Amino acid sequence: MKVLHLLDELEDVIENSSGFPLTGKILVDGNEVLEIVKEIRVELPDEIQQAQWIKEERQRILAEAQKESEMMIKDARSNIESMIENDDLSLKARARAEEIMRISEESAREMKKNALEYVDSILGDAQTKIEKLQSTYMDEMFASLQRNFENMGETLANNRNEIRTMMYKTQNEKASEEA
Repeated sequence: MKVLHLLDELEDVIENSSGFPLTGKILVDGNEVLEIVKEIRVELPDEIQQAQWIKEERQRILAEAQKESEMMIKDARSNIESMIENDDLSLKARARAEEIMRISEESAREMKKNALEYVDSILGDAQTKIEKLQSTYMDEMFASLQRNFENMGETLANNRNEIRTMMYKTQNEKASEEA
């Protein structure tokens, strides 16, 4: 999957970025990170197309099950009509026809149920994979980026405080020399 490759590439960019000594902070190329994120957005529609294919496959399976159940019912009715034509066997034919109808309807319901369960399991697998992708890569990536920006902000604030302290000391030393 191209999305996974792009996420690996983003991870490499972060891992191979220059670090600030003694801070554990890193400096990343924002343009490079944004480019990779844009490529991920471009690739996500492919994942959505897979989900669409699964949906269409489910519809096809349901249509086949419906068609097969209709054929079974049609065959059962045909059997009933031919049995009714025989006067001696008409009572038996009715009973047999009802039994065939009941069995056909049960069979059709079972086939439809099985088809729905199969499609549900396919959709469930796809949903799990997409959720895993999101939780494994996207959430972690954005949390890491957020931590990095927060850490950079803290480092900058600390550096500014150090500079201000140095400026204050310099002013006090100058004032002491003049006095």
